[in-house]
Amino acid sequence: MKSTGFWVRRYFVVAGGALVLLVAVGLLKGREPERVLAESLLWAVVTAAVFTAFRYRSARKGEACALCRDTVED
Repeated sequence: MKSTGFWVRRYFVVAGGALVLLVAVGLLKGREPERVLAESLLWAVVTAAVFTAFRYRSARKGEACALCRDTVED
């Protein structure tokens, strides 16, 4: 099983990627930057938490992920 540090890093990588994507889309739609940043930050935190929790659960069960390099064998 991966260390706690691995899962914390995974969370921040996913949150950062989601934040960048959501901010870019919001700004391209012409919305106010303050509102875009606030909403994007909220959704990035939620998205990263859900993704990381489900990935952790799958890893604990030993289920492999073809895209995620965090299986028990790694």
